[in-house]
Amino acid sequence: MTATTPTPPSGHGLLTGKGVLVTAAAGSGIGSATARRCLEEGARVVIADKHERRLAETAQELGVASFVADVTDEASVQAMIAGAAEALGGIDVLVNNAGLGGTAEVHEMTDEQWSLVLDVTLTGTFRVTRAALVHMYERGTGVIVNNASVLGWRAQAGQAHYAAAKAGVMALTRCSAIEAAPRGVRINAVAPSLAMHANLAKVTSDELLAELTAREAFGRAAEPWEIANVIVFLASDYSSYMAGESVSVSSQHP
Repeated sequence: MTATTPTPPSGHGLLTGKGVLVTAAAGSGIGSATARRCLEEGARVVIADKHERRLAETAQELGVASFVADVTDEASVQAMIAGAAEALGGIDVLVNNAGLGGTAEVHEMTDEQWSLVLDVTLTGTFRVTRAALVHMYERGTGVIVNNASVLGWRAQAGQAHYAAAKAGVMALTRCSAIEAAPRGVRINAVAPSLAMHANLAKVTSDELLAELTAREAFGRAAEPWEIANVIVFLASDYSSYMAGESVSVSSQHP
């Protein structure tokens, strides 16, 4: 059976009037797809990324403002939040998409490999969330959507650092959501299984991609916009009673 990719749905104004900041939005992955879907749903959008050239290209393509930002650097994070708040007239929605993968088995993994993945994927999400919450608490409103992974629940060889980081993102989501809810801020996460884009293809072997794809019920990887659709839902008023949840965006079977 040949897997058929569906056509993206049209926008329905789910984020009309909202100011949205998306991190790690350069290139062709989930971040840029999310920025595009937010625009299609009526939002004002600002994007950020560490990679200056790709960020500029993506910002030009989408017609949005952008900020070069490194989530491992506190001063850079603070500047990003301040700049985005000014450009948007206030941040209504933050999408924490920044993350870093890699492959190494535990007995061969170095401290540096472990620490880098944790610093970008987990601590970076914490840093940006912390800065955004100060801004959102002052306004008494806001939504944060974190990008986790099904590997926060599932086992995969060579992914202990990434899985630990994404499980940490889920825990951060739950605990920060309990703190934020009384202050008018909702925090949830998505947990994708396999979303195909150019950056993933560069760092993953064809054999592993084929194996992971074979586990998916639809016989294909997700398109980045399919993950973005769920992020848009969590960012919108349609998810108004959800807090601390990690929503699996997956068709995997054992």
